[in-house]
Amino acid sequence: MRRKPIELAAVATAAVPGLTPTAVSSAADDPADFDSALLLDSEGKQWRVRSPRHAEASARLETEFLVLRAFAPAIRAELPFLMPTVAGSVRLGNLSTFVYSHLAGGTQSVEELTAGPAALAREIGTALAAIHDLPHALVSNADLPSYTPNEFRQRRLNELDQAATTGKIPASLLLRWEHALEDVSLWRFNPCVVHGDLHEDNLLVESGRVTAVTGWTDLRIGDPADDFAWLVASNEQDFVDAVLASYTGSRRDAPDQHLLRRAALSAEFALAQYLVKGIAAADTGMVAEAEGMLETLAADVEEHGGQAISVEPLPAPAAPADDAAQSPAADSTAAQSPAVSVVAAPAVTIVPVPVPSVEPVPVVPAVEVSPIPAEPIPSGVAPADEDTADEEPADKPSVRPSAEDTSTAAISIV
Repeated sequence: MRRKPIELAAVATAAVPGLTPTAVSSAADDPADFDSALLLDSEGKQWRVRSPRHAEASARLETEFLVLRAFAPAIRAELPFLMPTVAGSVRLGNLSTFVYSHLAGGTQSVEELTAGPAALAREIGTALAAIHDLPHALVSNADLPSYTPNEFRQRRLNELDQAATTGKIPASLLLRWEHALEDVSLWRFNPCVVHGDLHEDNLLVESGRVTAVTGWTDLRIGDPADDFAWLVASNEQDFVDAVLASYTGSRRDAPDQHLLRRAALSAEFALAQYLVKGIAAADTGMVAEAEGMLETLAADVEEHGGQAISVEPLPAPAAPADDAAQSPAADSTAAQSPAVSVVAAPAVTIVPVPVPSVEPVPVVPAVEVSPIPAEPIPSGVAPADEDTADEEPADKPSVRPSAEDTSTAAISIV
């Protein structure tokens, strides 16, 4: 349920004792997560009220409260801008509403920022550098998220898988983002402290200067490119280059060369995250708006190529094998181009196995038989039958091999 500014003024009086609002107006904020208002009290002081619309947004405000407490006065004094201070809070059900002391300056649209003076671009670059140079202990001591480059890339891959299951993201964008996330050379950066929710509504500007930075709900250690996504989405390259030049000159560490590529990816992928958030909240208006923006982005990429995000170019889809085989243009190109040599190779290489040579083995009789001289058959003795013709007389001496016999016979014939 959305709260009106007059309702937020009533909540603020409960959060800050003695506060007497005399005027109230709406304030720019993320409409999907927060209701916000600006108050003017009886003493002429201004206040800002932020009320979450759901439990997740309430948890973010409570995280911001811890973050702002972690910024000690010594750290705040080194920053080139002011930060909010929590004046009070009140819990309504399971949601916490916070009241902040007002900071000088006002918000401007992206168009107003990009059309502003060159000094404003330098101011934004300096503010970004100051955030990214904050000590890591500020985040770790507050028990806030910290990601290495590979952990951050894997987290984005998981989010891409989740977005793909909706079935509402154009296939060309899924392929484009997946290719960029798998391009390992793109993800070599030094993690630093990141604001995490930086955009035009969280920058307060006055007289061409950045006076304050608000919206510290997503502070973490991660990819500095996330804080550039809103700038890259403006499509004002001169303004982006001016901010980057000031940022590079102000940072202690030199930024990596692929910072703007990952920022462009983050800007595009924010549409998928917005879609998933709308589906989770069962907000048909958010879902329809996200689908429309995704279709517009897909058409722009198809027509104009979009901003470069991958270091390695996206591979072109392979032509069907039949078309390649039947295309005479392809045959002539292959025949005329000496740069590419095509060698047909069998899928399986067959190595002939030589046939082993067989040496003939001389036949050696198992038994060496010495011929017996024939003796005349005595008269009166009938010749033997056929069945016994080969049998020798019982008194016949046995035939044994001589001492020099080398046969392997195991049986002696008697």
